Amino acid sequence: MLLGLALAAVISIPVSNHWIRRDSQHTVYTDAGRIPPRNVGLVLGCAKNIYFYHRIDAAATLYKANKIKYILVSGDNHTATYDETTAMKAALIQRGVPANRIICDYAGFSTIDSIIRARKVFGQSRITIISQEFHVQRALFIAKRKHIDAIGYCALDVETSIGARTQLREAFARVKTVLDLYLLHRRPRFLGKPVLIGTQNQSSPSPS
Repeated sequence: MLLGLALAAVISIPVSNHWIRRDSQHTVYTDAGRIPPRNVGLVLGCAKNIYFYHRIDAAATLYKANKIKYILVSGDNHTATYDETTAMKAALIQRGVPANRIICDYAGFSTIDSIIRARKVFGQSRITIISQEFHVQRALFIAKRKHIDAIGYCALDVETSIGARTQLREAFARVKTVLDLYLLHRRPRFLGKPVLIGTQNQSSPSPS
């Protein structure tokens, strides 16, 4: 039994990877000049590292190119000392994005949470997802199955020597995503009251 489970786990990694990569191949963009405009760009959160800064630069580029009107920053804020969302907003403001064009989602504890909340809480059924390509692919896979019309814009990736651990974690994250969607039917940890983008009340209250 253990051998069978181990074999299934090994096989599931390339299968999930191929499925997710192929599923999103026509909705991923790397050129800001060619991506269709959308009202809202969703920036997926991470720790404040090189991935973080590349995502912020990508979001600011799209905003300044008039490819998105608002930026929804969705990240983890599970403790008082760890707040991806506020860090993303501050970094975007430093790059010239007006504060009133940035909407904060403090309960984006995972990619699935961020995607589902974009629709269920923030009312967005057409979005541009912003992250590194490997992450964009997985997010688009989720969005499609949650009936969201999404396209993706790829932030700069990092060198393999720096991002090897992240790429390894991504391989397992893709398997987990398939299981979450098709077997476990995972739901966000929090939902909450709707937040209308384009109004004065644009920040979802922090769950922490």
